Amino acid sequence: MEHIYDYVIVGGGLTGASAVQGIRGLDTTGRILLACEESHLPYDRPPLSKKLWLGKKKVEDIFLHDRAFYDTHAVTLALGAKAARLDPGKKTITTTNGETYGYGKLLLATGCKSRTLDVPGGDLDGICYFRNLDDYLRTRDLAAEGKSAVVVGGGFIGSELAAALNINKLHVTMIFPGTLLCDRVLPDYLGRAVQQRYQENGIRILAGDKPVSFSRDGAKFITRTGNGETIASDIVIVGVGVIPEMELARSGGLEVGNGIVVNEYLETSHLGIYAAGDNAFFPYRVLGQPMRIEHWDNALNQGQWAGRNMAGAHEPFTYQPYFFSDLFEFGYEATGEIDSRLETFGDWQKENDTGVIYYLRDGMVRGVMMCNVWDKVEVARALIRKGERMTPEKLRGLIR
Repeated sequence: MEHIYDYVIVGGGLTGASAVQGIRGLDTTGRILLACEESHLPYDRPPLSKKLWLGKKKVEDIFLHDRAFYDTHAVTLALGAKAARLDPGKKTITTTNGETYGYGKLLLATGCKSRTLDVPGGDLDGICYFRNLDDYLRTRDLAAEGKSAVVVGGGFIGSELAAALNINKLHVTMIFPGTLLCDRVLPDYLGRAVQQRYQENGIRILAGDKPVSFSRDGAKFITRTGNGETIASDIVIVGVGVIPEMELARSGGLEVGNGIVVNEYLETSHLGIYAAGDNAFFPYRVLGQPMRIEHWDNALNQGQWAGRNMAGAHEPFTYQPYFFSDLFEFGYEATGEIDSRLETFGDWQKENDTGVIYYLRDGMVRGVMMCNVWDKVEVARALIRKGERMTPEKLRGLIR
């Protein structure tokens, strides 16, 4: 076989690019292949629904490294190469275009794919299941002032994109099955306040509803909902969550569940094969439970960690990631278990705007969300690591 590498990384996102740095921190000479389904160099995803829309970044700013970085670090790039088959016995991967690559160590950094809507017209040409840079470029080209957009989904992506489109002076209608925006992470009272802010900014919200069909009428999309609404729009964007990419892992017989199952070293059920980032179901040491996390900071650090372990570090993953979001003027950073089903205590300086929400189980802080309170993530991490029982009196004023 001609194409044999010491390290093969499948996935060209933040996790894959970070793994290169992790490997090179310990092994400066091993041959590395980075195989990526997209044709772009690895880039940051958060700006796709945030700063690119606000004019705070340009497309050229979101690439993690230029091509010279990969040349300098002796990384062979296989862009536009989707890995389709894994053979752990032969230690090979095969791409859809028929190329086969051998590996010494393998990292699956394949991330996630968008959930799609199984309704008539759900696969209509032009409907955007927003996930990657090409989706942003196509949507940005269409999103002129005065145009109309339907955004399906009330989670992170749907909420961020609806705000971004509204700020760019489009007429936005949101449709989602829950009662409130971001209801998996925001307590009811905060979700209600955020949703009111969206409506005050002119976004039409159809909560407790979902599309039952899409069609075209000339240049317009026609969205029909279960509650009998019919909406004509220039753009339809769907952000209804993601599914971890596990086909390659399954083809190689690796253990999968809510992601690719890995141990504390980010190694899969097969020796020498690792997984990291959005697709990895890993032991979250601080919380004492397995989790899969779809956020930037986790991808960055797990990628580096996996790269180091592939190069022989054998270090258990102990990092505690955080995540962030911006919804109009309401921004937050959060770490730990952020689940609206937990007991919560809000310590507000300005109600539903500036303050800290603590997520508790059995009196112990499991997660912390800092709303318009910045640079306090490490303080929040330390509080969660303590694992002490806390009362509202002890929490009040603790993080400012």
